[in-house]
Amino acid sequence: MPSNPVLAARRVMTESFAGLPAPFWWLWVATLVNRLAGFVATFLALYLTLGMGYSASFAGLIGSLYGGGAAAASVIGGALTDRIGRRPTVLAAQLATSLSIIALGLVENRLLIALLAFVVGLVSHVSRPAFGAMIADLVPDEDRPRAYSLNFWAANIGFGVSAAAAGLLAEQGYVLLFIGESVATLISAVLVFLKVPETRNTDTPQPVGKEGGAGFGVVLKDGTFMCLVGMTFLVVVLFQQAATTLPIIMGREGFSSADYGLVLSVNGLLIVLLQIPVSRITKGKRPLHLLVVASLLCGYGFGLTAFADSLLLYAATVSLWTVGEIIFAPVGMQLTAQLAPEHARGRYQGIYGLSWSLTALVTPAASGFVIDHAGPGVIWGSCAVIGTVAACGHALLHRKVTARTTPDAHKDGDTEPAGAVG
Repeated sequence: MPSNPVLAARRVMTESFAGLPAPFWWLWVATLVNRLAGFVATFLALYLTLGMGYSASFAGLIGSLYGGGAAAASVIGGALTDRIGRRPTVLAAQLATSLSIIALGLVENRLLIALLAFVVGLVSHVSRPAFGAMIADLVPDEDRPRAYSLNFWAANIGFGVSAAAAGLLAEQGYVLLFIGESVATLISAVLVFLKVPETRNTDTPQPVGKEGGAGFGVVLKDGTFMCLVGMTFLVVVLFQQAATTLPIIMGREGFSSADYGLVLSVNGLLIVLLQIPVSRITKGKRPLHLLVVASLLCGYGFGLTAFADSLLLYAATVSLWTVGEIIFAPVGMQLTAQLAPEHARGRYQGIYGLSWSLTALVTPAASGFVIDHAGPGVIWGSCAVIGTVAACGHALLHRKVTARTTPDAHKDGDTEPAGAVG
């Protein structure tokens, strides 16, 4: 007798959403609000080239300065998260972000643009280790895969809406993008202030010596985790092409900012539609095997962009690497939470975030230079190579990570990690 579809749907909803604490859901809402107007980082290259008339090389340089601020923020935010607490770090960072984004949208001088791009990159990323640590603090280990997946889902619901809306807003004036993101960031800060308590456990004994306090020695000496960070860096280099190479190339081929926004909104839309189903399909699977698959999808998804010459083909390539992103991002955050000791969660999240932020420092300038001197084909071909290298690296890490995240794992590494991903 066929199952009742209503009961089946209810079971899916319960398994996907029920049982998580109320403060987590307020963090989820804060993430959603913030990303609904996450315009500036995505459209910065178009703003500088089409809106301000600067070259791809200058846009790449500014993007790298933004990324340099984000890289510094990962370290600073991780230390602050463990030293002064999660909530104060989030509130201070988001208030500073709201102010600095407005300033960036108002200046026209090259030097001021460069300075403010670094500042915005810094303050807008300081809160990310704190968010990651708060989720680990609030949610039991068995529910963390689901929690990180849902938080990633919220970010991309907002991103999907903002990518489509931003292209249309940009046609009316880029300053609206800066105002919108500033207001949304301020609202997000208010939600955290009113609804989310401090989650740091001050009763947990702190190690003494070099690995105590807010030092990063405990993280940097963790060879397995640092190898995972290195492979993450390679995959995120691929994601950066969506915000650097893709808009510049589409602009040169005659596509408008609205066209780019429409194509990029496919990424957010697919994550909104597929995140929960993919999370259910991958639940209980070996996390490093999932990262191998994700790396290949991302590498060849971007590689195939070399053959795109219409909005439909661009959207198809975005769809391919988006599936890889859906798998990749929650698994990486969950493994970081599993590998981190409780007293160092902020620092582990910070170093993991650094692998994302450093790509924003390195990739834009490098991509702009290659576009101007060698052409985009070299970049797209390199993406396929990078994805393959990252897949091999994740495969080699499988045995060590499984041993760390599954205490009773068999020596042959074939035991499924409990709650590895959701």
